[in-house]
Amino acid sequence: MSSFLQGDSCDSASCAYVAAEAARRMGRMDVLVSSGAQSLLGPMPFSQMTALQIEDGFRIRVMGRVLPLHAALPYLRDSGGGCVVMIGSDAARHPTPGESIIGGAGAAIILMSKALAKELARDKIRVNSVALTITSNTPSWDRVFATESFASHLFDKALSRFPLGRAPAAEEVAEAVRFFASDAASQITGQTLSVNGGLSFGGW
Repeated sequence: MSSFLQGDSCDSASCAYVAAEAARRMGRMDVLVSSGAQSLLGPMPFSQMTALQIEDGFRIRVMGRVLPLHAALPYLRDSGGGCVVMIGSDAARHPTPGESIIGGAGAAIILMSKALAKELARDKIRVNSVALTITSNTPSWDRVFATESFASHLFDKALSRFPLGRAPAAEEVAEAVRFFASDAASQITGQTLSVNGGLSFGGW
C-alpha cells in the first residue's frame, strides 16, 4: 500500500496534519524518516551570509527535521514503539570552511539523536541519524553543479578526494536508512552513521 501526502516540515500545523492523516490511512506508524525541508542555501562563507540566511539555514535544517518527529511521536507510541531516522550532514563531524551553518545544524541533529534515543527508549522508540556528504542522484547535486559558485568549487575539490573513488549515491544512502529502520538494527539507537565514501573519518 502506498500513499502520498504533501506538507511543510518547517510548519508545526502542517506536520501535525500529515502525521495524523498518515497514521489514519496506514492504520499505524512504525517508522519516520525525517530529512527536512529543502534549503536553497548551500555552502557559503559565513561573512558573506545575511542575517536572514543564517536564521533560515538553522530553521530549515533543524526545525524541518525536529517538527515532523514531534508530530509523529504520539502515533509511534500508539504502535508500541518504532524507529526514527533523521538525515543530517557530515559537515557536523568534519569542519569545512563555508559549511559553518550546515555543520552547526548537523551537529544539533547528532546530539538530538542521542538525547532523544535515551529519552524515548522507555517507549521502545529507537532514534538514529544518517550524516551525508555530497551525494549524487539528488536535486542538491544537480543544483550545485548547474552553475559556477563557491559551492561548486568546494564540491569539485571534494570529488577528487573520495578514497573510494566517487561520491555516494542517493540509493546507497537509502540502504543505510533502510538498515536503521529494519529489525537488523533492533538494538541500535542513538547512533549516527556517516555515508561519506571515506571522505572524512573520526569526529564524534
